[in-house]
Amino acid sequence: MTAKKSEVGDIILSIRSITKEFDGVKVLDNVSFDLRRGEIMGLIGENGAGKSTLIKIITGIYLPGGGSLELNGSQVQIPDYITARKLGISTVPQEFNLINTLTVYENIFLGNEFRLKSGLLDKPRMRELAAKQLEELRMPVGVNQLVSRLSVAEKQMVEISKALMLHAKLLIMDEPSTTLTGHEVETLFALMRNLKKQGVTIIFVSHKLGEIKAVCDRVTVLRDGKLISVDEVSTVNEEDIARKMIGRTDFSQIFPAKIDRPADTVVLDVKDLSIKGLLKNISFSLRKGEILGFAGLVGSGRTELAEAVMGLRQINGGSVNLEGKQVQIKKPAAAVNYSLGYLSEDRQGKGIVQGFNLPQNITLISLKQYLKGLFINKKAEADKTEEYVKTFRIAAASQKMALRYLSGGNQQKVYLSRWLDTNPSILILDEPTRGIDVSAKHEIYEFIHQLASRGISCWVISSELEEVIGLCGRVYVMREGSLTGCLEGAHINEEEIMFYATGIKGSQV
Repeated sequence: MTAKKSEVGDIILSIRSITKEFDGVKVLDNVSFDLRRGEIMGLIGENGAGKSTLIKIITGIYLPGGGSLELNGSQVQIPDYITARKLGISTVPQEFNLINTLTVYENIFLGNEFRLKSGLLDKPRMRELAAKQLEELRMPVGVNQLVSRLSVAEKQMVEISKALMLHAKLLIMDEPSTTLTGHEVETLFALMRNLKKQGVTIIFVSHKLGEIKAVCDRVTVLRDGKLISVDEVSTVNEEDIARKMIGRTDFSQIFPAKIDRPADTVVLDVKDLSIKGLLKNISFSLRKGEILGFAGLVGSGRTELAEAVMGLRQINGGSVNLEGKQVQIKKPAAAVNYSLGYLSEDRQGKGIVQGFNLPQNITLISLKQYLKGLFINKKAEADKTEEYVKTFRIAAASQKMALRYLSGGNQQKVYLSRWLDTNPSILILDEPTRGIDVSAKHEIYEFIHQLASRGISCWVISSELEEVIGLCGRVYVMREGSLTGCLEGAHINEEEIMFYATGIKGSQV
């Protein structure tokens, strides 16, 4: 339910004619709107629309090229993130700003530590407050755990706890629900509504239009760096919002037609694969040219299984067979040599290199192909990069742009280009459309379909049921480190998947 107009207060932030350019490309063009105290404002637009740039200006990461910000009626300069925090502006980023070698409570209080009179850190108090905060979020994460040991969903909750501990008056949440289960999303929304009652203003960035309708009071739409509209959520439906985002009124089917039947040739056959404490006797097969789905709740073991096959985790039992031959894959380099590719769900942590430009990112694994003696054939590298730019419609002012300046969707396209440049016969895609808008999703789905049509086997891991239902010809479901079911045909539906994912149906297959 959304709040009535009378429930929200005066203007807390006025955005006035904000403009920003990168390398001569205008990414924000005269954007103006107001935020009310105690409201949840949806911010939506395709990748490259300018959402992330606007957020970075509000939080002091970027300075605007033109225009101004007014906080509580007074014009303010926000030259850095520390100033933003002092002004009561905090953010939960889409890509985590956590230090893996520190514990949960140390990350939550990083830069905001409590100290004793002696000057030493008051660790007991910080542990106590962190535990209380996580309990309110209903997230059973131990405060003494290292962040490196957490799942993506758990890291997300740590980021939220970190922002809330700063007592923000304006909280920006950038795709916070992407990695969460349905139950975790409802917990998040309940938390957001409680913060709203306390007078906290929230900017909620999401590509999921249903979420915008469910939790927001108003929605702001950006397209190509320009403000398209600011609407009361109660006055628009999901289709209205999508039309404003994309700028066209006709929508083709988002998923391509499923491949009727892949070849009978089994290219990957996993038998009784086990990892102590994580995976139990996993057996499954992948056919040539198949789009195979893996569904399950967060923590079910889907990512750990993919990492095991790619040599990122040590296998305690079972075997991996490629085209009928048993192989030992103990390192990712060996997996690449066997023509396996892996698009990780953690794009920032295990994927792209933000400081590298497009060619450097794309050829990171396949660089040997571009060596001419002791030197890199820059022309060949640039020509190949241009092919991927055209194929994926990567929006970048030039190949020399560092990836940190690209939108999340364009970064994902560069990451996918890198793995395709290794010429894989099997491509594992873990949350391939995480944080990607409707139009870009359609492009990714079409390309996965094209890969399968060319005989490349695609193993798709996704938390979005619509994605595995619409894209995959077979779907394995996992729960607590075991396979509970394999669905085909009409059985691939939301109800069946959830029955197997929650344990209502199924046993290890």
